[in-house]
Amino acid sequence: MTLRMQLLALQALIVFLVTLGTGVAAGAFQEQALRESYKDRMQAVAQSVAQLPTVLDAFDDADPSATIQPVAEVIRKASDLAYVVVANAEGIRYSHPNPDLIGEPVSTDPSIPLSGKIYVGTQTGTLGPSWRVKVPIRDAEGVVIGTASVGILESELTADFLGNLAWLISAMLAAAVLGVFGAAWVTTVIRRRIYLLEPHQIAALVKNQETTLHRLSEGVVTVNGAGRITLANDAAARFLGTPAEELDGADAAAALGPELYTVLREGESAGRPVIVGSHVLVARSTGGEIDGADVEATLLLRDHTELHDVVRRVEAADAIIAFRQRFGLPKGLSAETLDRVAAALTARPESTAAEIGDDVLISRVSARRYLEHLASSGRAVRTLDYSTKGRPSTRYRATESF
Repeated sequence: MTLRMQLLALQALIVFLVTLGTGVAAGAFQEQALRESYKDRMQAVAQSVAQLPTVLDAFDDADPSATIQPVAEVIRKASDLAYVVVANAEGIRYSHPNPDLIGEPVSTDPSIPLSGKIYVGTQTGTLGPSWRVKVPIRDAEGVVIGTASVGILESELTADFLGNLAWLISAMLAAAVLGVFGAAWVTTVIRRRIYLLEPHQIAALVKNQETTLHRLSEGVVTVNGAGRITLANDAAARFLGTPAEELDGADAAAALGPELYTVLREGESAGRPVIVGSHVLVARSTGGEIDGADVEATLLLRDHTELHDVVRRVEAADAIIAFRQRFGLPKGLSAETLDRVAAALTARPESTAAEIGDDVLISRVSARRYLEHLASSGRAVRTLDYSTKGRPSTRYRATESF
């Protein structure tokens, strides 16, 4: 499956799940709100019936239902309820939508309203399961003399809920469709940002880049327009003497130093030698400014330390050769031995002829001849050491220009 299809499928799934979850939650809130609205209406109707003077006075009549039944039916129809039932303290009905049930005991437990409390809930009566409210009916002295029960069938409540649910389902479908189109647009934008590459191609590029950067002998440092380092390979970290993870995101001016930062910003295509610590680097840069504005730049660092050392050695050898060609060597002195003596003197400053002879494996007399030649040609300086007992000893030291 292509990346486009994967992104689209995943985003569509997320949209579907979020929309479904939202719809279920909204449906539950809608159903609860519907029940609460019916409860408030039923409780108001039941309280009105329980406090209606006509109903209270009828409880003392010989045939209370003759007065109460017509009133209850008018209230039921006006309130769009399933029933309005009035019963006495013994639970005998004085009103009911089915006149045949008047005079019979109520089909559900009336103990809660008869105890003076209000009951709200679902019960199954003669008309079927209904959402109902029962309230006590009190006489002038506050004594409970009966109950008023009003309700609506659960089937009617469900029908009302489903009727109100139609707009919710329509909104959910519209949101899902818009979400899918939005997901397709996001997928297109992401694909363009990654140059229409597939995941395996991106992985291969990242792997190749990591391998190339870490194996390069050249240092590579990239800096964004804000002057922060966004990439530094292992070679660059080694040259700068800072771990690569510390260079990531660091301020370029502080991490690179003034010379390298100047090369970075000014740009250098040919290469400029810069000494960083013990390294002699040749720095090249694409330049970090265009028309005075900072832009992303790349700095390339190549280590020329070994080449620099070689050049210095060649120049020193050329100088020695030129000196020999100019002044020559005294009879009996060897150029190769002279070089060994000179190297030993450089490694051991303030040495005596005996010490140099031991180092080069020649006699003290021969070592003295070579040292005297170096002193006479200006490549060494002789001094007298008076700290020894007896005659002072002669010590030799290579000159700085040696």
